[in-house]
Order: sequence, then structure tokens, then C-alpha cells
Amino acid sequence: MILEMVMESLFAVVDIFFVGKLGVYAVATVGLTESVLTIIYSISIGLSMAATAIVARRIGEKQSDAASSAAFQAIVVCSFFAVVVAVLGVVYAKELLSIMGGEIEVINSGHRYTQIIFGGNVCVMLLFLINGIFRGAGNAAVAMRALWIANGFNIILDPLLIFGLGPIPGMGLEGAAWATTTGRGIGVLYQFYILLNGKSLIKFTMRNIQMKLSTIWTILKVASGGMGQFLIESASWILLMRIISESGSVALAGYTIAVRLIIFALLPGWGLSNAAATLVGQNLGALQPGRAERSAWLAAHITAVFLGICSIIFIGGAGFFIGIFNDDKGVIEIGRLGLTIICLGYIFFAYGMVMTQSLNGAGDTRTPTIINLTVLWGFQIPLAYILANHFGLGAVGVFIAIALSHSLHAVVSTLVFRRGRWKLVQL
Repeated sequence: MILEMVMESLFAVVDIFFVGKLGVYAVATVGLTESVLTIIYSISIGLSMAATAIVARRIGEKQSDAASSAAFQAIVVCSFFAVVVAVLGVVYAKELLSIMGGEIEVINSGHRYTQIIFGGNVCVMLLFLINGIFRGAGNAAVAMRALWIANGFNIILDPLLIFGLGPIPGMGLEGAAWATTTGRGIGVLYQFYILLNGKSLIKFTMRNIQMKLSTIWTILKVASGGMGQFLIESASWILLMRIISESGSVALAGYTIAVRLIIFALLPGWGLSNAAATLVGQNLGALQPGRAERSAWLAAHITAVFLGICSIIFIGGAGFFIGIFNDDKGVIEIGRLGLTIICLGYIFFAYGMVMTQSLNGAGDTRTPTIINLTVLWGFQIPLAYILANHFGLGAVGVFIAIALSHSLHAVVSTLVFRRGRWKLVQL
């Protein structure tokens, strides 16, 4: 799972590296588009959480057919949502960029990128959903290979389609969108090959590819909490992006690059969080709650050490790292401040991630939703707005709010996990 997320984090920085060569407006377009997409991906992440929890529980109970059936229902539901999102995103791309505060140059030059990304969102949503299914079954190696294949093609296609080579014409920012969509699509094809070849623990046969409304209801019930968590978090990031957009495209570009670097280190930690979720779910299914709890704490401590080391590296070389992606002095300064300030709370991110994912792995998606709503909307957004506007700190105020709120989020999540009520959740 860590190796799976390492490749995802590598893609995040490689993609913005090439896009950064196209200028400030291109980076701003990617930042605005992705901030909206995070709301959309909340659907697939919520479904992935539900699939991981239910599949892990069924596998722990030695019911592989029931696990495969749950996986199929989740894919059907996810595909339906993805098609709806694709249509809306293609039709209203310009309006979305405008609502997010994009300058006219960003809208005119970047709306085609937004259309392509939204149109191909089904590939991204299915890639992460099906990987959640494989992780729930304990088959993390397949999930790793799927993401490595998808992002490997993406990384290769990025420079080819953005800048062109020989007979291949350069498409600029649109090329980055096509590279992402194509790479992720190839990853999904590999996933379906595994599901249909009959050799995996999770496999599709005529017996388990039938619609079961009771299973769909269970998935939606568990997924609603997961969707709620990430809708709240995604909306929070969108509002933060909207606050920063008041400072112009340079601030947006600096923020986007800084966040990509933050994610670069967070995603391997997210792999450990996913491992904790799987182990919690399977051990609860095997009636081993003590082992489930020990798994979560071990993952949290390891993640904290890893992110602590990353924070030292990032704080020490913040300006250098931002400068790799864009040479605009304004972008480098904003990005440097963002990377430095947010990394001050990096160790806390570890406990927040692992504890909430462990609760999700137990099937308790409601509690993390309440925590996200309280901390992110009740504390982070108001604090960011006040610091940015009333105290005149601009983007720096947003960075401070992010560091403080995620530290608080970690403390609350850890206290809730220690209470142990998640051990009683029935699926």
C-alpha cells in the first residue's frame, strides 16, 4: 500500500513539474480544476471506504463470494455517478473556473483542460474504487500494480503530449489532461482483467455479478459517511482556494505547487493508513479487536516518524523545492511560505490520517464525518478567512489555518479512537 501511494505521489509532482513549464495560468488552472474535482472524488473515496470495510469484513469472515458481490455493486454505483459528473463537467467547465475565482486568462486558456479531466473522471473514480476493493481483500499488490501501470503511462505521456515529439504534436495543457485520462484508463483495464480472470480472491462470475439492492443499500449507508467526510474536507479545500484566489494567479500557483509537494509526502503515509483500515476491518471480522487496535497504533507511530523526517527536509529546502517547478519569484516565495508553515504540523497529520482511516475500516464512517465538519468548517475556514482578510495576511493566513486545524483534527481523532466504540460497529 505504501508503494502504491509512492507512485501516486510521484505522479503528483511530475505532472505539476511539466505543467509548471507552461506558465502561471496553466498551474492556476490545474489548481482550480483539482479543487472542484476533490468534491467529485469524494464520491469514489466514500464508495471505496465502504467497499474496503465491507470486503475486509467479509474476507475476515471467510465469505469471499459475498465480498465479490459487494465489489460488483460498488462498481455499478460508482459508474452511475461518474457518468453524471462527466456530462455536467464538460458542459459547465467555464462556469466552474469562473465560480472558483479564475481570472479571464485562466478560463479562456484552461477550460478545455477542465472539460477533458471531467469527461474522463470515470477512469479516476473506478481506479481508486477498485483499488479499495483489492486492499479490503488484503491483495494490496494488485492495487499497487494498477496504480503503477496507470501513473507510469501518465508520466511517460505527460511530456509527449504537452510538448510533442517528432510526429506527435504538442497540445500544451490539454495534453496533460489526455495523459492523465489515458494512463488512468489503462490502469482500470488492468483491474478488470484481474477481476475477470478468475485467479483473484475477488473475482466476477455469473453468480456474483447480479444486482442486490440490500447490498447496494449497505454500501450507500456506509459510503454516505465516507462521502460526507471528504465532501466536507474537499469543500474546505475549495473555500481555501477561493480565499487565496483573491490574491491572484501567482498566489494560486505557489499554493498549488506547495500542496502538491505536501501530498507527495502525505500519500505514502496514506498507504499506511489504508493498511491500518484493512487490518482493523479484517481483525474485527475475525473477532480480534485487540489486534485491530494494535495495528492502528503501530501504523500511526510509523507514519509520524516518516512525516517528521519529511518536514525537516521540506522546511530546510522549501525555496529550492518550489523553484524546481516554477522560476517566478512571486510563486517561489508564496510556495516557500506555504510549504514551511504547513510542515510545522506535519507530525500531527500522521495521527489524524491513521486514526480516521482506522475508524473507517471498522465501518464507523459517521464519527470522522462529525470530526471533519466540526474542525474544518467550524474552525479552519473561519480562521483562514479572518487571518487572510481581517488581519491582512493573505495566503499566509490560509497556511497558518491549515497547520493549526489539522493539528487539532489529529488530537480529536486520537481521543475518539481511544474510546474504542468503533469495536462494536456491525456491518
